[in-house]
Amino acid sequence: MPHSYPALSAEQKKELSDIALRIVAPGKGILAADESVGSMAKRLSQIGVENTEENRRLYRQVLFSADDRVKKCIGGVIFFHETLYQKDDNGVPFVRTIQDKGIVVGIKVDKGVVPLAGTDGETTTQGLDGLSERCAQYKKDGADFAKWRCVLKISERTPSALAILENANVLARYASICQQVLAAVYKALSDHHVYLEGTLLKPNMVTPGHACPIKYSPEEIAMATVTALRRSVPPAVPGVTFLSGGQSEEEASLNLNAINRCPLPRPWALTFSYGRALQASALNAWRGQQDNAGAATEEFIKRAEVNGLAAQGKYEGSGEDGGAAAQSLYIANHAY
Repeated sequence: MPHSYPALSAEQKKELSDIALRIVAPGKGILAADESVGSMAKRLSQIGVENTEENRRLYRQVLFSADDRVKKCIGGVIFFHETLYQKDDNGVPFVRTIQDKGIVVGIKVDKGVVPLAGTDGETTTQGLDGLSERCAQYKKDGADFAKWRCVLKISERTPSALAILENANVLARYASICQQVLAAVYKALSDHHVYLEGTLLKPNMVTPGHACPIKYSPEEIAMATVTALRRSVPPAVPGVTFLSGGQSEEEASLNLNAINRCPLPRPWALTFSYGRALQASALNAWRGQQDNAGAATEEFIKRAEVNGLAAQGKYEGSGEDGGAAAQSLYIANHAY
């Protein structure tokens, strides 16, 4: 059924498709550096660093100053609003630093989750008001894609039908407005006339809950994850960029690697959009000390390269059971 408002032009569709394909080119994924001020407070407190704007800038500089080795494994970087307008020590905007590496700049555009009335502690995401104007400004300021986060609570009684429907429609309205982002979600995306070739999906992998006593192998996680995607995500979507969801750095890499070795047909690029699982070792190495910046950047590059291999099914594992990369990054009731 044709819709009554102007559709995307052929040129706009091509631009969106090209952006999505650049981000998930073979061996590339996303660095999610879009932690809010509150989330950064949690990260920095772990290493005894005060949560000031300057310290947040210095930490982002550690990641963004990585040399050209990251060009082959990072296709996009998601910024937080504050970070989009910050500069490095030499006065170069972070946006230009990333763009000069041929990496696509993205921006987090939601305004966080709020309680959904009539549910058992479930949430919806706010930020649709004024989104069109904000996206237009972000585009002028260097961002070429956006991220929006919705959360579904999984328990014996949830997610409720209300929460599924509400969050599906919020995601569809977001994608329809800014044209960048499962069965219910894609039904809603269709209803909102979203151009799927210009979207990316960022879900969790199918992993056991943190309290589950059973240890599942990466191969079992891969089979469950790809099966779920095959039953829900249209092949027109260029790529699925998994969040790490509290897995350790090494777990996130091994599971992504297994997903890309899964024998089931996979019509999408399956890659990463990691925050904690790309940054934990770097943050631990940095600890707010300028003298540690170089070593911290090297830790970030190491994890980026590992996940670049995992996105191609070529990672053989570190063979180490301990160390920072093996530490759980799970945070109970985590809110971004």
